[in-house]
Amino acid sequence: DNFSPQWVVFDSVSLQYLEMRFDKAIRLFGTVLFIIQTLLYTGLVIYAPALALNQVSGIHLWGAVISTGVVCTFYCTLGGLKAVVWTDAFQVVIMVAGFLAVIIQSVLLQGGVSIIISDSAQGGRLNIWDFDPNPLRRHTFWTVIIGGAFLWTSAYGINQTQVQRYVSCKSLFHAKMSLYVNLVSLWTINLCSIFCGLCLYSVYKNCDPWTAKRVNTQDQLMPYLVLDILRAYPGIPGLFVAAVYSGTLSTVSSSVNALAAVTVTDLIRPYFSFSEQQLIWTSKGLSIFYGALCIGMAGLASLMGGLLQAAISIFGTIGGPVLGLFVLGILFPCANSKGGLAGLVSGLAISLWVCIGAQVYHPLPANTRPLTLKTHGCNFTIAEAALTNWTRYPTQASYITSAHLYFCPVGTLVVIAVGLAVSLLSGGRTLKLQPGLTVVKEDLTCYKLYKTLKQKVGYIFNFTYILVQSDNFSPQWVGHFFPPP
Repeated sequence: DNFSPQWVVFDSVSLQYLEMRFDKAIRLFGTVLFIIQTLLYTGLVIYAPALALNQVSGIHLWGAVISTGVVCTFYCTLGGLKAVVWTDAFQVVIMVAGFLAVIIQSVLLQGGVSIIISDSAQGGRLNIWDFDPNPLRRHTFWTVIIGGAFLWTSAYGINQTQVQRYVSCKSLFHAKMSLYVNLVSLWTINLCSIFCGLCLYSVYKNCDPWTAKRVNTQDQLMPYLVLDILRAYPGIPGLFVAAVYSGTLSTVSSSVNALAAVTVTDLIRPYFSFSEQQLIWTSKGLSIFYGALCIGMAGLASLMGGLLQAAISIFGTIGGPVLGLFVLGILFPCANSKGGLAGLVSGLAISLWVCIGAQVYHPLPANTRPLTLKTHGCNFTIAEAALTNWTRYPTQASYITSAHLYFCPVGTLVVIAVGLAVSLLSGGRTLKLQPGLTVVKEDLTCYKLYKTLKQKVGYIFNFTYILVQSDNFSPQWVGHFFPPP
């Protein structure tokens, strides 16, 4: 109730734990990694809607990139976290509306949902139950479940962009409820985006626009579909662009706010004796600086290939080792600062090696399993056949970089393994920690459920025993053995 509309500088709560658990050097290392990860990812997010706007309206690509970054930086600088939260709430509605417009029109054109699903199944686009355990395969049931679990834990568990939203809530209960609401919203958006992809395939199953050179990149396929099927409805293509931009503005504003907060908290406040008002103005200036830097990072994003793969690679490569550091500190009381630093450096080095290798060397088709793209239904002549020129690179790197969803688990596990080994060799068993820095059984939901169940079973057992043993049963005993909560 006392949340101020003015700019609020939050402590970098997630990174603060690293200093409490290990030391200040590791916290600063984590701060630098967070800044690099967020800058790269935000540049990618700015570049994505610019592609859509370029395809739909013909606006110059880099003009769209710059305008996107400027608008987002402007309202984030003036409004702070409160502007971020409120705009996010409105933007999710616009995102869902844009998805529904595409889905409804596609279903009407194709003749029903069942036809879209049937086309997708026949084209191999619904191969959900692929249980191939080969870790080199790019997309299987296991890569999505295992890699996705690590990736989402990193994004929602330790990332300052999310943590700053938790600490802005009035209580722990409100923070938990916000996550449950977010879970439902995320399911809705993901399901809509997946079905939009199925609609895209169903409409163009016999004439792929990318293979036919009607679009420049695969990331422009969905805007091309919107312009194709919704051209006759004024304003609807604009609604789709607004939906794309809503997702971008939501992410960029949160990222810029988090970057400014982390920089002030970890890199400025400890070394400069600024007043609170000076820190507020410094935060505003940093928002402008990071906004401009993110626009520059969009240029790098244009060189990284498919946007979804690039986003997952960035989050996994840097977020994986940082997640491993948090897991090491939370679950293993013997882990010390030497082990944490050695593990973080090792995990980051391995993750970077694998990620850079994935950008330099193309994975083998046997691991990516490219699906057929057809053009025989197009009413124009093209020279290219679908997916014919797949180059094999007989290098060792091409055998280990196919599954980009595994970048995060690899970095996490390397940090834990190396950190534990170094900690045990450097006297970690004698480490004395403050209470609350490591997980205990009372923190676990499953343990709380077990205690509650055990207590209820005990009441039932005692009550039943009295019933069997006593001839003088009194109804008042029910209240004794089953006390009100």
